Formats: sequence, structure tokens, C-alpha cells
Amino acid sequence: MNTYVKFGILVILILGSLVWLAVGGVKDTKTYYKTIPELQKMGRTAEGQRLRVGGDVQPGSIVKNGSQVTFILHQGAQTLNVMYSGSDPLPDTFRDNAQALADGRLGPDGVFDANKIQAKCASKYEAKPAQRGLSHETPAPTKVSSSIARPAHGRA
Repeated sequence: MNTYVKFGILVILILGSLVWLAVGGVKDTKTYYKTIPELQKMGRTAEGQRLRVGGDVQPGSIVKNGSQVTFILHQGAQTLNVMYSGSDPLPDTFRDNAQALADGRLGPDGVFDANKIQAKCASKYEAKPAQRGLSHETPAPTKVSSSIARPAHGRA
């Protein structure tokens, strides 16, 4: 074999390896946002798939047990039991009635095993009501005279 053929084969192997790694990495990190009704419609096909599920945290359902936290997400009348065992601390906005996204996999027992939780408190992001008597408008600039008084005799 001449050196050009060997070099061409080496380049093809390297490019093929890079494409294989890129496709595999995208598959592992790809997650779809699902609602609880959509997840329940998926049935057994949802088991083991990496998913992101959103809903509201049911009041009184948050139970911390060591490094594990269990809670219930709900949308309307449909609920989903979630067990979080990730290494990151839970967000400060994670509390009863907060909107939350759980990233993980659905187990065969129907419990969603989350390794990442995102939460937001709806009231925290609402605009503040307008207050009477306060104005955030700046007044129009006043014209400033730039004349400098000079001595009458030209001496300083």
C-alpha cells in the first residue's frame, strides 16, 4: 500500500470515530419535555427513556429522607410520584405549588427517578403592581448657561 492510501484510511477512521461519538453524545443528552398526561399516554414505552416532565408540586408532598427527596407532581387530576436523588441541592424556589421540571427516567414501578430538578415560583416572576405617587420618569433636563464671567480689565 502506498502512503496516500494509508493516510486516507486513517483520516476516514478518525472522522468516522468523531461522527460516532457526536451521534452517541446527542442521543444521551437529548430529552423531551412531556406533560404528565402525555407521559401516562406513553404507557410502558416511557420506561427507561430519558425524559423531562413538568407539573406543579402538590402541597404537603415533599418528603426529605437523607439525600433523597420524594414529592408528587400534578397537572389537574393526574399525578406523578417523583424521587430525586441527584447530587445538586434543590433550588430555593422548590416548594409547595411551585412549577417544577424533573429530568430523569420513569421506572417500572411508575415512580419517576429524577437526577435534576428545576423549579420556579410563579409569584416571584410576576410584575410588581404600579404604585401611586411614584414616578420612575426622569425630569426633562434644564438648560445650563455656559457663559463665564471675565474680569473687566482683562487681568486675572
